[in-house]
Amino acid sequence: MEKLQAALEKARQTRAVRSSTVPTRQQLRITPATDADGAWQALAPADLDEAALSQHLIVTREAGAEATPFDILRTKALLQMRQNGWKRLAITSPMPNSGKTTVACNLTLALGRQRDLRSMLFDLDLRDPSVHEFLNIMPQHTIGEMLSGRVPFTEQGLRHGENVAISISNRAELDPTRLLLAEETAERLDEIEAVYKPDVMIFDLPSVLVNDDTRAFLKNVDCALIVIRAETTRHGQFDACEREIAEHTNVLGVVLNAYRQSDGNG
Repeated sequence: MEKLQAALEKARQTRAVRSSTVPTRQQLRITPATDADGAWQALAPADLDEAALSQHLIVTREAGAEATPFDILRTKALLQMRQNGWKRLAITSPMPNSGKTTVACNLTLALGRQRDLRSMLFDLDLRDPSVHEFLNIMPQHTIGEMLSGRVPFTEQGLRHGENVAISISNRAELDPTRLLLAEETAERLDEIEAVYKPDVMIFDLPSVLVNDDTRAFLKNVDCALIVIRAETTRHGQFDACEREIAEHTNVLGVVLNAYRQSDGNG
């Protein structure tokens, strides 16, 4: 644990130094066109499958009553992030099956309806990636190949519409903690942010209390959203999760999922 904490602190300090520098074209290794518009257009387009979206409760592609709760979350999160100058948002949960990936996908597509914003979604639940199933899209390369530098982002990332980029995997990584903790991963994300200039970067992370993966990565984000499930997440689990996240980044808020509102007659 002491070794991990020391690595996290060193990485956090290094990120602060990197943020004041501009990567060179050789360092970027992303696309010959270094302007943001050209970089976005170079990403391969991805058509989302309506049946898959419906099956996995992804309801924000179009405005409507079902999308309203996520639209409210989008507005609240965006205003608070802008107020603090934050761009990178982690979405996680204390334990699995809380709905964090559902929230991440819905929030991303809700942001995508804001035509003046550019948003990115990264599936970093590397032991059990599932965003590709939720959206029914198949990447040619895994996110692990991109983060480790084996393929450039322009070949791995996909574009939905004109203003949403998606970086996903269709298979698990063998050593996810090493990849999420690596300085090379932090550098790759800085390069992507420098070239594509997104307004919001969303990272779907593993559940905090299951392994060290999320703890290893939180140094790379500005804030985190915690998703808990009504009648399933225990208070002790939420408390431990919140304290763990607060040690490494800012807690943006909490989403209560699967809550059934009383009819008021009880």
